[in-house]
Amino acid sequence: MKSPDSTESVEMTLQTLLKILDHSSDEIFVLDGEKRILYVNKACERHYGLKPTEVIGKYNVDLFEKGYWTPSIVPEVFKRKKPCYIKQQTYIGAELMTSAIPILNDAGEIELVVTTSTETQTYKMLKANEASSESKSTHNEDETGRFITNSGKINRILTFCEKVAPTDSTILIQGESGTGKGVLAHFIHRISKRKSKPFLTINCAAIPEELLESELFGYSKGAFTGANKTGKRGLIESADGGTVFLDEIGEIPLALQAKLLQVIQDKQFIPVGGSEMKKVDIRIVAATNQNLIEMVNDKRFREDLFYRLNVIDIQLPPLRERKEDIIPLTYNFLNKFNERYHENKVISEECLNLLIHYSWPGNVRQLENLIERLVLVSDSVILMADLPEMITENVEQVTQIDLPTSLDKAVDETKRILIRKSFQTYKSSRKVAKDLSISQTKASALIREYCEDLMNK
Repeated sequence: MKSPDSTESVEMTLQTLLKILDHSSDEIFVLDGEKRILYVNKACERHYGLKPTEVIGKYNVDLFEKGYWTPSIVPEVFKRKKPCYIKQQTYIGAELMTSAIPILNDAGEIELVVTTSTETQTYKMLKANEASSESKSTHNEDETGRFITNSGKINRILTFCEKVAPTDSTILIQGESGTGKGVLAHFIHRISKRKSKPFLTINCAAIPEELLESELFGYSKGAFTGANKTGKRGLIESADGGTVFLDEIGEIPLALQAKLLQVIQDKQFIPVGGSEMKKVDIRIVAATNQNLIEMVNDKRFREDLFYRLNVIDIQLPPLRERKEDIIPLTYNFLNKFNERYHENKVISEECLNLLIHYSWPGNVRQLENLIERLVLVSDSVILMADLPEMITENVEQVTQIDLPTSLDKAVDETKRILIRKSFQTYKSSRKVAKDLSISQTKASALIREYCEDLMNK
């Protein structure tokens, strides 16, 4: 028998080491001398909404330029060749204290850089009792017009918006409730030449019909009983030089549609009870979850107004069609509500996987409301048991769909679906390779195997 103080070699497999690193609460990031990412643990998923497989192999500058974090510590550590420390903000709302340690070779050149990042929320929680009198955060991330997304569909929409934002063309955003139409409208304003001027929103469905006209166009003194004696400027006049966002435009009464049409066409209007025409310089961005063409056919919406609004049409896809956004959005809302309610909740991997498979009929708004609820009612770790039945029951139905009984067949079917979907979108092996993070040679082989019927279309 060996004595208790005897030493013996202990071997650890690579699999065991990687499992340990993935369970670290801190993010561990390793770069080579070319600033290419060699390794990152699973903490990157909650910091950037990206899986390690989407990060490893890429150059640090590529992710930085896409805005996943700011500022970057890498240029400083390569310049100084000494340990560096910095506070960083990620695009989904995490605040990190990051250290970067260079590992030098015999020639004194950087061979590797190891960075570790800790969420500052942890430190805030430790000091919460001492700082209870501190002012509350404003939590205005969503109001900045920033879009949290890893979706190719959404990124193509944002690229399109960057092209049309500098113009004064009227824009119509269509999509289901809760998809983020208001955030997109704000994004368009923020990158337009009107960004320094007002951005004003009115929900046409939230204001009684009899008040909507005066809210939009204002009124002259003495226009009606109870009116302000000096009159009142309306939303349209108040937004002069800026952007007016008309949400739920399908709810605007027919009687007001002609007046709105005049504003779009001639940039002028008459206030309620007034006689003098007023001129304004505004851009109209409208949004709806209704089928306006059907409303036109049913005589519930003016055809001429529809075509004036529909100069530039943007279709915003529902969350179920961009599931790659569920992870970054979940962590964005988790960061937001942890800070708002002075909590430090984390979400289990099982719970996160279940959210990915849910259909989200209420879209991004439903996800946001759910995460707020979970932060308030769960213990330190959000588990599947904390989810409402309406979500767990729906996911159970989805996951009970018949799958191939063979693992090889299931993998092959998944491969077939992914490659066909990517090829239908991009039509080239180079772009498919980039989309699926595989080599062009492998992409070409998979296209030949699974997409023969699509290649001549």
